[in-house]
Amino acid sequence: VPKAYRAALRLLYPLPPPERGAGGLREKGGHVRRVQLPFLPVRPPQARPAPACRPGDGTAEAGGFRHLSQFIQQASGIAGRLLLQEEEDRTNYLCIPLPAGLKAEKIQIENRYMEKQLWVFLQDIPGNFYETRAVSGNFSQVASGALEYKSQGICLKFELTDVYEYKSILENDFLYIEFVAPREIYDKIVVIDAGHGGEDRGWENEELTEKEIALDIVKKLKEKLDGTQIKVYYTRMGDENPTEAERIYLANTVKADMFISIHVNFDKDSDLYGTETFYNASFFIPGFGSVELADTLEREVVTGISGKGNGIFEAEAECFSLQNASVPAALLKAGYLSNKQEALLLGREDYRQRIADGIYQAILKAYE
Repeated sequence: VPKAYRAALRLLYPLPPPERGAGGLREKGGHVRRVQLPFLPVRPPQARPAPACRPGDGTAEAGGFRHLSQFIQQASGIAGRLLLQEEEDRTNYLCIPLPAGLKAEKIQIENRYMEKQLWVFLQDIPGNFYETRAVSGNFSQVASGALEYKSQGICLKFELTDVYEYKSILENDFLYIEFVAPREIYDKIVVIDAGHGGEDRGWENEELTEKEIALDIVKKLKEKLDGTQIKVYYTRMGDENPTEAERIYLANTVKADMFISIHVNFDKDSDLYGTETFYNASFFIPGFGSVELADTLEREVVTGISGKGNGIFEAEAECFSLQNASVPAALLKAGYLSNKQEALLLGREDYRQRIADGIYQAILKAYE
């Protein structure tokens, strides 16, 4: 069987994707980033192969793979099909054909890194446009592809083999996308984790839940981090509940400089109060490691809230995320929800802002 036909068959009948890991556009809810596409007005540097697609208008018939590369994903509610034509030896890019004259403002990309997916939204595009036109190029980082019809256009969904960032070029009615490791783009990377989520409410009292407190602190922290040159990944920005394995997988995969998980505490002794920070004592990282991160985090948060610090502690064996971290990792417990006075503080917007400010200062000091 020719190599190109084998490649097309791999896309038609993909192997099950690897177990989901915790895995550019600015966040507007969820863990999705939405910003203007960083389109470049020139071709890629000649040091690497320039984008290349089959001759012609991008139709599947031009490459002769239409009957092999149809991919229909009905199980997830996707009603359309996406024709895929692999040209691994000719380019480093995915080559997505577009209607003539489609502008950059009609294109939006979501890097859904927690699901290891990339979504490409195309507005004002005919519903039948991809019935005869194939997405071609290099699929080495793509496990499968599918198409979903939206009220204002079409969404192309690509299941990736891992967590990637991307580079994009809009040129000659093609959108070229190249997948790259985050470390190839960013010098500073942090992963922030809001504990719990979904049906897992965490600790709670009559009025407050741990999952809501943690998420609100993360959102406040994000507002400050958005103004820095630090690339930040968030395990959740809504009421999702990624597994512990998925959360730490993200940090390990992107080779984060630090992983910070945010929680609150609870105890049957309602007199206990104060912040505590936990770290992995079994995985030593020379220089700035988990102990140093936990100590900096504890000090800065206590200073920020003018509160009581109970100190730093070794994480228990059942703390999966910390015990499986291969990067500096710490878990902050920002007070006791079981203490009446501290619960009142945790319910206040200004107090949660001060916690976020302390975490922010800890991140900046960690980079000093």
